[in-house]
Amino acid sequence: MVLVKNFKKLSFLVYGLGLTGQSVVNFFHRNNIQNFQVWDDINRDLYKRRRPESLNKALKEVSYIVLSPGVSLNKSKNKTKLTKYKKKIITDIDLIFLLKKFWKSIVITGTNGKSTTSKIVQHLLIENNYKALLGGNIGTPILDLQIRKDNILVIEASSFQLSHSKFISPDYAILLNITNDHLDWHGSMKNYIDSKFKIFEKQKKTQFSFVNKNFKKNYQNRNLKGKLIIPDEKKYKKLKLKIKNLYLNSKINDENMTNVLSLAKVFKISEKSFLTSFDEFKGLPHRYEIFLKKKNYTFINDSKATSFEASKFALLNTKNIFWILGGLPKKNDKIYLNNLKLNLVKCYIIGKHVNFFKKQLKNSKVNFTITKNLKNSILQILKDITLFKKKENIILLSPSAASFDQFRNFEKRGENFKKLVKQYARKYI
Repeated sequence: MVLVKNFKKLSFLVYGLGLTGQSVVNFFHRNNIQNFQVWDDINRDLYKRRRPESLNKALKEVSYIVLSPGVSLNKSKNKTKLTKYKKKIITDIDLIFLLKKFWKSIVITGTNGKSTTSKIVQHLLIENNYKALLGGNIGTPILDLQIRKDNILVIEASSFQLSHSKFISPDYAILLNITNDHLDWHGSMKNYIDSKFKIFEKQKKTQFSFVNKNFKKNYQNRNLKGKLIIPDEKKYKKLKLKIKNLYLNSKINDENMTNVLSLAKVFKISEKSFLTSFDEFKGLPHRYEIFLKKKNYTFINDSKATSFEASKFALLNTKNIFWILGGLPKKNDKIYLNNLKLNLVKCYIIGKHVNFFKKQLKNSKVNFTITKNLKNSILQILKDITLFKKKENIILLSPSAASFDQFRNFEKRGENFKKLVKQYARKYI
């Protein structure tokens, strides 16, 4: 990647040495940028030669502080020091836009479905002969990509990354949805919403802003400059009738895929090509992943659903549900089932925070049992199915909670679920 003029004259402090922070350090090394220091509140040995003797002095003197998305300004033990130099704080995605050595950029954010949406956007573009690269919050840090001038960058951006952004200016900015999430990190719902709208703040009149109708007024009240596009869900639903892909031909994806259709029209991608790309799309692991379907049993791994709002999409889209939930609940999250038209057969609570989920389900007056772990849940469900005698049985892992009480991450939780299903389901199906 060719650096812009004067970039090497800038100085940086990389604050936080998780996956993203290390990608920033590696990027600096690859591009022979020497004027940088590193700081991590926990790991003092990583890149220790570049650790400043005085954090105060480093914060004061550097041009920019590249803050890792895992670092919460509200929770950091150096909150006061960081807040003092808040105007200097940027993110790894900001560095990409400072360089600006790519053809076009698409930045996608939202509470639910941004990974699937980002992946299918990349897939759609590649199928139509665009050189699209995908990175960001989806797993590959954007600075780890080998970017060329003819690339379109598809960037999945989290609220953590956007919160402190200063230079993000996408050619196409897509806001999918906003529901209650990450309030412990942001401090308030207002802060969370403001972070999502950061993708539009630096846009020019020639750039496109995709916003669903629920946030049209919010967008307009901010006096933003991009070309506003409100995706037409009715048009997508008509086209959806022609989609054969089981993963996408569901209510879960309607709102988000409406945005993809609107983007495809801007890129002048034909309806035929759009449908072909959709039917070939394989989906993403741990996101409403139908990994086993045999006889009248369907097993769905939705481990990525770490809040009730995320689980709600899966619950509304299926029937005769044997629902596994539980884990580390998020701040202010609530499970409300009474006003939803759900076809829940029974719920199975796992994890170390049983009392929270027990209380929530009692209020919703649903049938539930405490199984504590995934193995017990699967075995109990397989027994229960023989008692309830439903024509169709959906076994759904959609935890409505983070995984950290029992698993390292949601991926490990989902993989464990699939492994156990394959191990024990043979006796029954």
